[in-house]
Amino acid sequence: MRIAIIGAGSWGTTMAGLIADGGDAVLWARRPELAAAIAAGENPDSLPGIALSPMQATSELGEALDGADAVLLAVPSHGLRAVLEVAPSIDPRTPILSLTKGIEQGTGLRMTEVIRDVLPGHDAAMIGVLSGPNLAKEIVHGEPAATVIALRDLDTATSLQEAIMRPRFRVYTNNDVIGAELCGALKNVMAIAAGMITGMQFGLNTSAMFVTRALAEMARLGLRLGSNPLTFGGLAGLGDLVATSMSPLSRNHTVGARLGAGESIEEILSDTAQVAEGVKTTPAVLALAAREDVEMPIAEEVGRVLRGESTPLESVERLMTREARPEGHGIIEG
Repeated sequence: MRIAIIGAGSWGTTMAGLIADGGDAVLWARRPELAAAIAAGENPDSLPGIALSPMQATSELGEALDGADAVLLAVPSHGLRAVLEVAPSIDPRTPILSLTKGIEQGTGLRMTEVIRDVLPGHDAAMIGVLSGPNLAKEIVHGEPAATVIALRDLDTATSLQEAIMRPRFRVYTNNDVIGAELCGALKNVMAIAAGMITGMQFGLNTSAMFVTRALAEMARLGLRLGSNPLTFGGLAGLGDLVATSMSPLSRNHTVGARLGAGESIEEILSDTAQVAEGVKTTPAVLALAAREDVEMPIAEEVGRVLRGESTPLESVERLMTREARPEGHGIIEG
């Protein structure tokens, strides 16, 4: 199976390297000089100093897509639509997986919805998600990890599973595209909150509380939008939330930690080269929650801090003094 990976950030490059190690992969980078560097064995922008597996890389989108049996989209959420709009025609039965964990600003669309919007004739059962606790720098060093392919066509999902799985990278399948995709987008917002906890130097009790309540918020919105609540307890949900909330390798956690330590979002973004999806996703998540009438107090406080309307400590105090209530049943209520 020939797989095209569109987007040469850290995760797109890592996935291309995994697939190329024993498979057929081609990676598209926007700039010719970056494509040449990757083909020579290094991504100096996103993975400097790390030797990459030999792989094909090109800056010609048509060349990357030509003959592809599957397409993985690893473009940031704010740029995915623009890339698809200039892409050559893709056969409507070609599986397309989004690796992008975000929600489009302005439209409130998930990435699979953006794909369907730009490619209205594409078979919807062939549009899905690859998501999980996948910190690129750990995986590129060969540390064991796992992910989930969520696709309505389970036969195709199984074929992709076989093409992508490696001895240290397990791949599971799932047909809950909405749930897996929401998990990936929402956990980035929650990871900013968890990072604030780190920046304020609170301990594990506080971190565990926030991650648990964050999962409840994520699942409430997911349930309202028609996803399977069990997805939120799996790799795409709890697994990814824990990894992104706890690791200094997570850009969203790092942004939150710096906010918690007293920096402003303007200061942080001015010297941050790579995209922290949670910053751009937070307003879209809040708009989606308001539309669906779903309570998401942690996400609301992240929004207040990002807008400069609250300090992290003030937000924590506001959350801690909310009206008392029962925890509810499992992760859904409360």
